[in-house]
Amino acid sequence: MNLPRSPCVMALAGVRVIELAGLAPAPFCGMILADFGAKVIRVDRTKALMSLDTQGRGKRSVAINLKTPEGVTLLRKLCVQSDVVLEPYRKGVMEKLGLGPQQLLEENPRLIYARLTGYGQSGPYAAAAGHDINYVALSGLLSRLGRSGEKPYAPLNLLADFAGGGLSCALGIVLALLERTKSGKGQIIDASMVEGAAYMGSFAWKSRSIGMWDRPRGQNMLDSGAPFYDTYETADGKHVAVGAIEPQFYTQLLKGLELDAGALPPQMSFADWPELRRIFTARFASRTQADWGRTFDGTDACVTPVLSLDEASAHPHNRQRASFVRDAGGGESPRPAPVLSRTPAAPCLAADPLIGEHTAEVLSEFGFAAADVERMLAAGVVECNAVRAKL
Repeated sequence: MNLPRSPCVMALAGVRVIELAGLAPAPFCGMILADFGAKVIRVDRTKALMSLDTQGRGKRSVAINLKTPEGVTLLRKLCVQSDVVLEPYRKGVMEKLGLGPQQLLEENPRLIYARLTGYGQSGPYAAAAGHDINYVALSGLLSRLGRSGEKPYAPLNLLADFAGGGLSCALGIVLALLERTKSGKGQIIDASMVEGAAYMGSFAWKSRSIGMWDRPRGQNMLDSGAPFYDTYETADGKHVAVGAIEPQFYTQLLKGLELDAGALPPQMSFADWPELRRIFTARFASRTQADWGRTFDGTDACVTPVLSLDEASAHPHNRQRASFVRDAGGGESPRPAPVLSRTPAAPCLAADPLIGEHTAEVLSEFGFAAADVERMLAAGVVECNAVRAKL
């Protein structure tokens, strides 16, 4: 379902962002800002065959050759005339180019310089390579993820790359923009994906004191240990998710499964959980996912279908809320969240930008004359994708 463009000014309208091209976390951060109205300019490398940014929605692309002194000078001019710089490189890369935060803040004290890295800007691992699984491991969370008796399990690359990385960095940028309205000053954001993932897992730390994680991995209430908080296969090979924790919800679960509570072990008898799981497994396997939907929809049993990505947008609840949008190429993706009442996001539904698609357009906005742009194009300082630009 297409989402209509909002007639209102979006929350981040007027904010200019320079996003240095990277993978996963920084592009997601940039897309969040663009979805809510910021003008995000992605700086790509020249001579790149294609962009690996699958989250380029609403952005424009400028291709600059940073191996040339003039390219570095050009990027500096773009940065100091912007509100936010989003930088995903390893520690020290930007300083070597003379584009570190201290240098740029001297020229533009209002600049917000967001550094999004795996391990942060200090510490023994600051310059080390890594990926989501490494950051989640160092955060402590990975030790708690996985089934009982199995090795730790990383749930896609969501916790560090996107939740602890891109989303927390976007929050930091918005906080810095808000503070700047009071002080008139920018600041440096040190967004570590290790720390972001750990912060997302604050509940796991702070709930240890009430005994929620006393048992080994995969044997606690919320980590697949409890039979009433797990997924089950249905007769048609699909699955349902069960989250009937509270007694009143558990009662409705048993009612829907046509099980007699008096004939079952107590809900919170840990020793009997394997037997309860065996009973639930057999019962859920006796009907299809759709059958169970008809049984549990409209109840508080906390049973929902496990939907595929293709199925999610067609679910009646998601369809009514227009929770997914379709872009110009027909691809579906989630609508920006949360929904704001006066200044909601209005995501761009045009195709993601090609590398250098907007080079001439953006440089003109930054005050560069057409002759200067042509000269830089001829010298290989910048690239312009003229094919798309003419469309």
